[in-house]
Amino acid sequence: MRAFLAGSVTALLLALAMTTAVRAADEPLKVCLDEDLPPLSAHHRGKPDQGFDVALARAIAERLERPLKIQWFESKLDEDSSPSLEANALLSDGRCSLVGGYALTKDSLVVPGVKTAKLPDFDGATRDDHRRRIPIGVLVPSQPYIYSPMTVVLGPKARDRKIAGIGDLAGLRIGIESGTLGDAVLMTFDKGKLIDDITHLVPGRSDLLGSIESGEFDATLLDMRRFDAYRASHPDTKITASGYYYPIGANRGYVALDSDRTLLDTVNKVLSELQAGGKIAELGQAAGLTYLAPREPIILGDVWLKILNR
Repeated sequence: MRAFLAGSVTALLLALAMTTAVRAADEPLKVCLDEDLPPLSAHHRGKPDQGFDVALARAIAERLERPLKIQWFESKLDEDSSPSLEANALLSDGRCSLVGGYALTKDSLVVPGVKTAKLPDFDGATRDDHRRRIPIGVLVPSQPYIYSPMTVVLGPKARDRKIAGIGDLAGLRIGIESGTLGDAVLMTFDKGKLIDDITHLVPGRSDLLGSIESGEFDATLLDMRRFDAYRASHPDTKITASGYYYPIGANRGYVALDSDRTLLDTVNKVLSELQAGGKIAELGQAAGLTYLAPREPIILGDVWLKILNR
């Protein structure tokens, strides 16, 4: 009798486990992506969703045999925004289980100093969503899947200039957006050696790469992703990437909540398989992205201190 009962309990537990697994497989893999971060991710009304992170999320969902659901959100560049708190709020509110294209830096992965955060604007948000504050958790990163460096971009008159370091910009007309990492690098280089060559532009109000295209400036320093996006939308551009990458850059990957480590472990396994098979690089190239494999340090430390100490 006892053996019969034990066997029945075991069978019941196995059935429940199988039912749970089937339900999990039916549930969509929910990924949050920035709606305006080409060529990583782009979502515009009337156009198909595009970008490297879109293709990568699809590949992961396919490997997991789960449908994919992308939650699009808008990250605004202003003094009050915090990408880490916005990502945390999206995850903590159940909008997604993963946030993609996340820059893996020490500052972006610290334990929050606040208990709640506001949601960014997201596709489908209501007026109440804009008012709510979400109790948040702790972010944990996946393994990285791409490296994002800064590069020097040259205008038509300077396209033959050989750039092996920041010092090679001396004498060129340099345009840079105020308050950016590129601004900090250029302004502090060699105790201000380039200051007289620099003109500052207001982020979001000026067309930096357009000004270089027109010949107003000869060079700038910016995220390689931005140049890839510009080149895709301006196939006849005369501005070029110098081939030089500033030695301080950040890996990108996924973040999830600390409470969702099981999913993160599964995603890491899939990322390793895709990376080993060359699939991630293939997806990057197909999206028009200058793909660079992740590199050490996996988590970038205090970037401002690193820049000031160079």
